[in-house]
Amino acid sequence: EVKLVESGGGSVQPGGSLRLSCAASGFTFSVSPMHWVRQPPGKGFELVSSINADGGWTSYRDSVKGRFTISRDNDKNMVYLQMTSLSPEDTAIYYCVKYWGQGTQVTVSS
Repeated sequence: EVKLVESGGGSVQPGGSLRLSCAASGFTFSVSPMHWVRQPPGKGFELVSSINADGGWTSYRDSVKGRFTISRDNDKNMVYLQMTSLSPEDTAIYYCVKYWGQGTQVTVSS
């Protein structure tokens, strides 16, 4: 059973920092790219950052570049997100995920 357990969230003042952690189990973590996504209040999910299996490649959404750092420890099956210079726009529920798709737009309209 794939299990991902996030921790490290909390309340912080603008300009503050937090370090999120994600403990993974139930799959071969060391060969799996990992991602952090977030869901701001009343909004959809957005990809925050990704890291490849060995940690040699990372990517970030533009709004967090230079402020957030993703990392992983394959010996401990952990992935981290160091967040600095936090702003109110970073308010969201943060999730670590194993799979992330681009999604497809659905519009319901008469």
